[in-house]
Amino acid sequence: MSSNKIIVAGSMNMDMVVKTTHIPTPGETVLGGDFFMNPGGKGANQAVAIARLGGNVSFIGKIGNDIFGKQSSQLFDDEGVDTGGILSDDELPSGIALITVDQKGENSIVVAPGANGSLEPKDVEEAFQRYTDAMILLVQLEIPLRTVAHAIKIAKERGMTVILNPAPAAEIDSGLFELIDIITPNLNEAENLSGVKIVDLDTAKLACEKIREKGVRNVIITLGELGAGVLEEGEFFHVSSPKVETVDTTAAGDVFNGALAVAVAEGKSIRDAASFACIAASIAVTKMGAQSSIPYRNEVVLRMV
Repeated sequence: MSSNKIIVAGSMNMDMVVKTTHIPTPGETVLGGDFFMNPGGKGANQAVAIARLGGNVSFIGKIGNDIFGKQSSQLFDDEGVDTGGILSDDELPSGIALITVDQKGENSIVVAPGANGSLEPKDVEEAFQRYTDAMILLVQLEIPLRTVAHAIKIAKERGMTVILNPAPAAEIDSGLFELIDIITPNLNEAENLSGVKIVDLDTAKLACEKIREKGVRNVIITLGELGAGVLEEGEFFHVSSPKVETVDTTAAGDVFNGALAVAVAEGKSIRDAASFACIAASIAVTKMGAQSSIPYRNEVVLRMV
């Protein structure tokens, strides 16, 4: 395990997943197939990915005082994620996500944030006091934006590297961009941030450049099976992804971000870190579920040979 500590501030959910032939349209009822529950939440998924891939990770978040919250916290302990920054809310339930997965592996997700929505800036500030040696902050947008902003500001004051996964899509304060070292939107999020319709690598490059103009140092757009477009210090690269048979894309982006953070913590260039992350994400889509699909370090290393 790396000694370079990574803090993940984010959400913890219990995912309730149904497999079906196709994702229902409004007003349509579909008779589904298999059902299962799996711990999830973008923040939690990313933290577990970091732990399984060899990173030293601590989690800051909030759960409800209920069975789902207790299960999620226990699973973190089992995975080796430091849970000292997890708080409990006695009034709100733990977050849940309702997920439909079609026969092509594509998904549709609705999240009820519950206690995730009550993670306040003061909570993050108190938690940060436990982790004076951290070098990277990885954060997403499933917790309140004011809390995300406060976490980023604290991290930059400490000289940490900040990675923002801007998901789900939301309006980001323009003043935050200059505090972000790496931003990792998917195709849809990149289009929203840049105003560029992405149809090929040339338009992906243009979108990266438009996002960088906002003040972000480095931009990585995840492009699904096409890999990622990387703008590292102004130079654009395309990083390909291994060809695999997709079963379920749930948490693939989270695996990418967790793997990216691990590789950056280990001193890899952003381009090489994105390549490592693409391999990890390609393994995740071959399995069902969120955290159940997250690969271990040895699985990724085998694909790199």
